[in-house]
Amino acid sequence: MTDVLSTEQRRFCMSRIRDKNTKPEIIVRQLVRQMGIGYRLHVKDLPGKPDLVFRKHKKIIFVHGCFWHMHACKYGRVVPKTNAEFWQIKRLSNKLRDSKNRKELKKLGWKVLVIWECQTRESEFLLKKLKTFLAVSSKASDEIGSNSES
Repeated sequence: MTDVLSTEQRRFCMSRIRDKNTKPEIIVRQLVRQMGIGYRLHVKDLPGKPDLVFRKHKKIIFVHGCFWHMHACKYGRVVPKTNAEFWQIKRLSNKLRDSKNRKELKKLGWKVLVIWECQTRESEFLLKKLKTFLAVSSKASDEIGSNSES
């Protein structure tokens, strides 16, 4: 099957896909900011340049796009109709690199959490997952819960 876009149009569309400051990443950052926990972004000296780094707590959060990192959800199982072999290889290499980076980080003593793009669509679930991982105190959690409902 041929692509419905010209080579130039496809190149333009693909150039607009970002690797950081994506919508799912910003959603996660907003929730963490509401919790009052400080973090660093895209720390280059750690394997995989993690999206959020909590040095004081020795914890890391990666925010992955379901398609790009082959999540098991419906968005990650999409198979491109054009250039399928290229995309399969590209996505598999992303998945292998992610696994390698997580293993390296764990060896260095970091706790790692992966948030998937599809999980950012369920704010209650995401907030609960973040609170558990970051171990927010119950008083702070109550305040955050009341803020997120309004």
